[in-house]
Amino acid sequence: MDIESHSKVAWWRTEFGKSELRAVIKAFEAENISQGEVTQELEQRLSVLLNVPHVIAVSNGSAALAMALMALGVSAGDEVIVPNRTWIATAHAAHILGAKVVLVDVEDTRPIIDVRKIESVISKKTKVIVPVHLNGRSADMKVVNDVAKRNGLNVVEDAAQALCSRNQDAYLGTQSDIGCFSLSVTKLISTGQGGFLVTKKDDLAVKLRAMRTHGTENVNEPGSWEQPGFNFRITDLQSSIGVAQLLTLPQRIKKVVDIYETYLTGLKECPGIEPIPITASQGEIPIYNEFLCYRRNELIDKLEQYGISTRPFLPSISRAKYLWDDAYGFPNSIKYEEFGITLPSGPGQSLSNVQMVVERIKQYFSR
Repeated sequence: MDIESHSKVAWWRTEFGKSELRAVIKAFEAENISQGEVTQELEQRLSVLLNVPHVIAVSNGSAALAMALMALGVSAGDEVIVPNRTWIATAHAAHILGAKVVLVDVEDTRPIIDVRKIESVISKKTKVIVPVHLNGRSADMKVVNDVAKRNGLNVVEDAAQALCSRNQDAYLGTQSDIGCFSLSVTKLISTGQGGFLVTKKDDLAVKLRAMRTHGTENVNEPGSWEQPGFNFRITDLQSSIGVAQLLTLPQRIKKVVDIYETYLTGLKECPGIEPIPITASQGEIPIYNEFLCYRRNELIDKLEQYGISTRPFLPSISRAKYLWDDAYGFPNSIKYEEFGITLPSGPGQSLSNVQMVVERIKQYFSR
């Protein structure tokens, strides 16, 4: 299904085609409906892809974050450090466990946790640091891990938007105790809803696999109830879509990088709008095309008149009064929430659409 068949340029476009349909039909005909062997295949493929021994597929990325914190013993009264610029699921994972969310501002030039500010907010109650690799950008994991080690803390990477993104060391999400990924519709590959966790630690893998099904690995022979859990399972029908999409992953990566480069080239000399840096040349994968625009709301309205849908950046976590009581103590976060815009993106977006968006933006700023 191609965007040109629609009257409007969507802010996000992905593809679900005949290969995904065949995979679902095959799973259905084999009666692989609930979580089973197809999910195991998805986990094995992801394990090879990311070069990590343990992959646990779950119902969504939010569940993955909550499970990671549960597996590391986070509970009421603990504190979890989170960047102020992230999808709110990162904070909610700690909040629903009764932990206090402790926010840290992001860098001036990137909406990624400012690692220089982490140590100053660590207290005796701190349990976990959660760096977020927003839009495939790498947090400085060397510094994060060093700070955690000095203070006896665990690290959970929120890599929901960073599948296959790398830094100089390895894939993002594989450089800590646990990495969490999303497979929702607005990701590089999708199962509709879904997610997974990765870890190199055998003991954590055992915990997470049991936690996924109410604390027991085998529901038919549960023995005794030894740890808490919940129904965090994904289905084989969903996993079959993920397996099919993994087969086209190289093409999807190339497409989003090509789109990003088209925007960069086309808007290079355009006043009034500037890219938020992503080092694609070093392995970061820009699934969203994010810019700063100081006339953002006007630009959004103008593009909408041409049938072009964009997205303003979401509010910072500090805007959630039930989590934090000072929305203005994060100057860099405020800049991104007020002026950040996501231009039409996604592996199903056509380059002709992108070029048309570029021309409309240039027309707007040439007035």
